[in-house]
Amino acid sequence: MVKYGLDYTRCRWILPLLLGIGVIFGIIALAGRGWLESQTLPYIHRASLWESCRRPEQGGDWTCESLMGYAWGRAAAATYLVGFILLVICFALAIIAFAIDTLRFNFIRGIGGLLFVAAVFSIMGLVIYPVKFSTEIELRGINMFSWAYGFGWTTAIMEICLGFFFCCLPNYEDQILGNVKPTYFYSSP
Repeated sequence: MVKYGLDYTRCRWILPLLLGIGVIFGIIALAGRGWLESQTLPYIHRASLWESCRRPEQGGDWTCESLMGYAWGRAAAATYLVGFILLVICFALAIIAFAIDTLRFNFIRGIGGLLFVAAVFSIMGLVIYPVKFSTEIELRGINMFSWAYGFGWTTAIMEICLGFFFCCLPNYEDQILGNVKPTYFYSSP
């Protein structure tokens, strides 16, 4: 990307595309019912960020209880949701920043800083949830934090990594804009 500059059409949209993938992963984590699941038969417990569901060991219908009745449930959902909203804002700002012909490198660094703030909020929600869930909710059998919880962590890791990219990109401003004279390593005899 640095070699061809950000005007190179295929490289210019890599960072906003990765942010878009992070937004999709965040939506999956928010909507997914697989934050916690029973690992072994009989499957008697499953939970999302919003509710915890159980069923009798003999089978039957699932009975669900909202986690919003617990203070920690509201805190986990709110902090993860704030991190997700900040990620969506960063995605929109990145689209705007990379659509303008003249890049504003301080603007790009600001997006990186906002991504770090989003990562902090997301990680707070992802830590509050398992710690308080396992102490406040009675769990029977072997349970595991599952695929939707993993998508939440993937979103948080993407926020951190993309924050570094957005913050470090202005350091290569001259190379990106083509203001550096090329150096050649060939010397004639």
